[in-house]
Amino acid sequence: MNQLIMDNYLLILKSTVEVYIHGTLESSNKDIKELLKNGLEETLKAQEKTYNLMTEYGWYKISNVDKKQIDKVYKKVTKKSSI
Repeated sequence: MNQLIMDNYLLILKSTVEVYIHGTLESSNKDIKELLKNGLEETLKAQEKTYNLMTEYGWYKISNVDKKQIDKVYKKVTKKSSI
């Protein structure tokens, strides 16, 4: 398996999810909306499988965020939303 191919595939899946989400939100036809929701669900499953595989190979690095950073961002966001 090639890391570059997997990176590109993951990017394509993420972009496809965005298209399905917008299409689902904007669709007024129930049949089309259901079709798009199904496509979204299948794409999310493929994204999860790809992400898990890349993580197994060490190609997708995960790092924990420091609690202080989380608190800082949280304060900033809640301060803006209270304005």
